[in-house]
Amino acid sequence: MSDLSTQLPDRLNRPEETGLDPGLLVPLLRLLVDGDPVTIEQLATAAGRTPEQACNGLAAVPDTEYDDQGRIIGQGLTLRPTPHRFTVAGEELYTWCALDTLIFPTLLERAASVESVSPTSGEPIRVTIDPVAGVTSVEPATAVVSLVNPDQITSIRSSFCNQVHYFTSDEDAAGWLAEHPRAEVVPVAVAYRIGTDLTTGFLNQFQANAAVADDGHCRC
Repeated sequence: MSDLSTQLPDRLNRPEETGLDPGLLVPLLRLLVDGDPVTIEQLATAAGRTPEQACNGLAAVPDTEYDDQGRIIGQGLTLRPTPHRFTVAGEELYTWCALDTLIFPTLLERAASVESVSPTSGEPIRVTIDPVAGVTSVEPATAVVSLVNPDQITSIRSSFCNQVHYFTSDEDAAGWLAEHPRAEVVPVAVAYRIGTDLTTGFLNQFQANAAVADDGHCRC
């Protein structure tokens, strides 16, 4: 295992590098998990921001998805189909990448079941995650997750998420790795541990934002 395990959580926890603002991301995820588009006003209220501040924060992540009415339908967690199906309490959603499926149950405080597809073999990978117990099942047990540490994360979906997949095994990932020499694969349990460091940083920043909002201070 390389130093990705320490580098990735550190880099992905820097809003100045990814554009992701945990003070907006966590409330947005907790709204999107209900399966409906989210208005700017709903997000602003949930995050303790003004609509203008919410808009500016979303604009820092150019991959954010909207419907034709300007409502938010995706940022990490999305209503649009991807290879990573993410089901919470019977609500079928999707995520931008495999690592998202492992970190979102903790951020949402909700258990989830995941069904993804290997980009090489087309075979399914199924994982269940509990926000307290962590990963509770992996099928097949040999499944791995690909990770990359791109030079820049200016567009997190294209530079990072689109390279973070589930594979059924090391052998299943071999051909993909040959085409992506800077990537590596790790067992699902290891990817979850890396994700835990990331969620800890997100939640610390989110709670700090919430404390400011509770104090009635304007985040301008």
